[in-house]
Amino acid sequence: MKILVPIDASPQTEYTLEFLASRTTLLGSNPTIELLNVQQPLPARACRLVGQEALARYYEDEAEKVFEPARLVLKDAPVKERTAVGDPVECIMQAAQDIGADLIVMSSRGQGAIKGLFFGSVSNGVLARSTCPVVILRDHMPRINDALRVGIAVDGSKYGRAAVRYALRHASLFGAGVYFYIINVVSDYAGAVMPDMAGMALPSLSEEEVAELQKEEFEEAVAPLRPMFAKAGRRAKDPGDEISNFAKKRKLDLIVMGTHGYGRFKAALLGSTATRIAALSDVPLLIVRTA
Repeated sequence: MKILVPIDASPQTEYTLEFLASRTTLLGSNPTIELLNVQQPLPARACRLVGQEALARYYEDEAEKVFEPARLVLKDAPVKERTAVGDPVECIMQAAQDIGADLIVMSSRGQGAIKGLFFGSVSNGVLARSTCPVVILRDHMPRINDALRVGIAVDGSKYGRAAVRYALRHASLFGAGVYFYIINVVSDYAGAVMPDMAGMALPSLSEEEVAELQKEEFEEAVAPLRPMFAKAGRRAKDPGDEISNFAKKRKLDLIVMGTHGYGRFKAALLGSTATRIAALSDVPLLIVRTA
C-alpha cells in the first residue's frame, strides 16, 4: 500500500503520526509511506531579494523542522520525504498522482463544511478532489491500539459496497483484531401521517408496521454485504442506528463511508453526508471515493 501523509508543524500532525505508528499490522505489511510538507510561497518581492539559492535553502530548512520530529515518531517504519511549495490542496493532489497513492492520511482542524468552504479548509479540498481513499483524523485521537472498532456506513448503494470492499481488502490498516460494525440509517416512518375525515392529522402506520418497514429497509441495504464479510473471514455486527450517535455510543475508532465525490461547493450547500460527518464528528473518518 502506498500512503501519502501531508504534515506540518501543527499539533494535529502529531495525531496523524501517532496513529500511523500505532498501526503495527499495517507497518508489518511494509507499506510505502511518503511524508509531504507543503510550504507557503514567500512574496515575490522577497524571492527576488534573496535569490533562488537562498530561497531553496529556506524552504529546505522549514521542511526539516517538520520532518525531524516525524522521523522520531515513525522510527520503526521506512518513510520517504517530499517538499512542495504552493497551494496545499494542489500540491497534495499532485503528490498523490506522482506516487500512485492508495491512501491519503491527514488531519483536520474541524472547521465545518460551510466555514471550510470559505476559509479554504485543506481537508475539505482534498476530500472533494481526491480519487483515492482519504483518512481524516480529528483533534480526538483514536485509541493507540492495533485492533480498531470500525463502523462502515452503508445505504444499499454501490458507494456503501465500495466502502466494504476497500475495508476488507485493506484490513491491515485496522489491525489484526479489527471488529467491524455495519451501520445503516433507516427512514423514520413513524412521522408519516394522513388526514382523517375531519382534516385532522393522524398517524398512518402502527408501531408494528413502522418497525417492519424499517427492518425491510435495513435488510435490503445490509443483506448483500454479509457474504462479503463471511468470504473474508471477518465478523460484523449490523445495528440500524444513526451514524454519529452510534459511533459515540459504541466508542468507535473509525467510520468508513463511500461517496460519489461532490465538489467542495456543492457538498457544502447540498449537505453531502460524508462532508457533514467529516465536519461534525469527533471520530476519524475514512472516505472511499466511487465514480
